[in-house]
Amino acid sequence: MSNVTMRAAGVTVVRRGRTVLADIDFDVMAGEVVALVGPNGAGKSTLLAALSGEQSLAGGVVELDGKRLGGWSTVEMAQRRAVLPQSHTVGFSFTTRQIVQMGRSPWLRTPRRSEDEARVSDAMAVSDVTGFADRPFLSLSGGERARVALARVLAQATPTLLLDEPTAALDLAHQETVMRVARERAVAGDAVVVVLHDLGLAAAYADRVAILEDGRKVADGPPRKVLTAELLTRVYGHPVEVLAHPTSGAQLVLPDRS
Repeated sequence: MSNVTMRAAGVTVVRRGRTVLADIDFDVMAGEVVALVGPNGAGKSTLLAALSGEQSLAGGVVELDGKRLGGWSTVEMAQRRAVLPQSHTVGFSFTTRQIVQMGRSPWLRTPRRSEDEARVSDAMAVSDVTGFADRPFLSLSGGERARVALARVLAQATPTLLLDEPTAALDLAHQETVMRVARERAVAGDAVVVVLHDLGLAAAYADRVAILEDGRKVADGPPRKVLTAELLTRVYGHPVEVLAHPTSGAQLVLPDRS
């Protein structure tokens, strides 16, 4: 697929006199998983916040389905894109199921309200949270909270997903589950933007990888083209090896510990 669901053009963000993002052009495409990678402070989460409309801009524009973000109401945006933030906190003792049900609020007064039960059940199942559906969210571990937050976003059932470090608090099996879900959503025609620190996951699951460095986009393309040892070593300031798996040929990205 080649439909652009979101577009950033010349996006610049300045905080306390410091340029955090500088003149970023970035398209989000239907049917594609695009990973945002780069070292701490590169601007990955800031770009995701700009795409979601939660970050004010010093320059440039962000469009959602061909219209500037300011042209959509809050509910209209929530029907078109879902956002998973880094932190997962709530002020009240809602249960897991109640948190996931919140993802259906954009559809409250629409015909799609009839999908609520099925969407919630499916999202909880794929996120592996059904087993503690009635437990208070505040009683859950960090990894469990992260999976509940993901289930809420999946239940929202929007054509664009913006996920900020969805694998950060998860064990190996659940990291793979999250990325498989992202891959499946893209295959079904959705657009998925995911901030990742794990370059191996980016290589394995992303159709595109955008590398940020000091607030600038320094590469954007297929993993095998942009995840090179030379570029990654420079951007991360640490030797990086990029290898082919001896059996499958899959791209492996590893720190050089020799």
